[in-house]
Amino acid sequence: MAFAVLRNCVRFSTPSSSSMGKRLLVERNLTSLATINSVPHQRQGETSPLHVVKCQKASIAANTRPSFLSTNVRQYSKKSNRPERAYESDSDSDSDDERSPRVERKIKQRRERGTSEFWRRKMRTLHGLLDVNNDGVISYDDFRLLTEKFGSLGHLDDRAKDEFREIMKSTWTEQWGEITPYNLITVEQYLADMHHVVNDKDLRWKVHRFLPYLYRAVDKDHSGAISLNEFKLFFRCLGLTEENAAVSFAVIDKNGDGQITLDEFIKLGRDFLLTENEANASRLFWGPLVDH
Repeated sequence: MAFAVLRNCVRFSTPSSSSMGKRLLVERNLTSLATINSVPHQRQGETSPLHVVKCQKASIAANTRPSFLSTNVRQYSKKSNRPERAYESDSDSDSDDERSPRVERKIKQRRERGTSEFWRRKMRTLHGLLDVNNDGVISYDDFRLLTEKFGSLGHLDDRAKDEFREIMKSTWTEQWGEITPYNLITVEQYLADMHHVVNDKDLRWKVHRFLPYLYRAVDKDHSGAISLNEFKLFFRCLGLTEENAAVSFAVIDKNGDGQITLDEFIKLGRDFLLTENEANASRLFWGPLVDH
């Protein structure tokens, strides 16, 4: 090999090889010759130092190769439509599966109804109104008395009265169970039960079923809209004053036309049970709220 290098050197030393490119080629050949001569002769069975160097370089290249796939290749999680990363790192110690319970809890907290003190005040207010005999608890007897009060106004026919009784009876049994003198609902139990009702989709749509009968009971002229005087009948049956009725009517009659339609009445009554917005007009639907 050395003779081949020297032969190239002699060939490129002729007058016809005076270009700069050929000189550089001679210098590279001399450098290669010096490198070969500086490496000890390899014995049989021994590993060449050049081979060791090449292996080390290959190992370093392998260790420094990126450990992730091309960004054009993405896998999708079986539990979501979001693409997964095809690599792992310390910053990804919280996987999608580990994060999802926390996210679900936050969503649940945002959607859960009946968590504010304002809502609890409203439910305490309604508990006091449903406690017709004022003994501190609600029983089916209170439901019966309330039905009789609205029925005694004389604006419901016999069929409507029977329907009203059945609605109040089914509302009681579905929410509080059997009808006995010993089934008594305290304020705290009422709060817990109503919290369950407003967060249950099926029960939430049943909770206002009795409102149309209250409306028809006070719509004495059957005009399909109740005036302030008729709204006073509503409050009288609840044990509230006419002054309370005037204040509440001024707030809930948002368009100021002096009357409340059946749809408005039902929406206000339902919003009272569901909304936690203190600015909502329904806050006074059942009269002034209790202080605590």
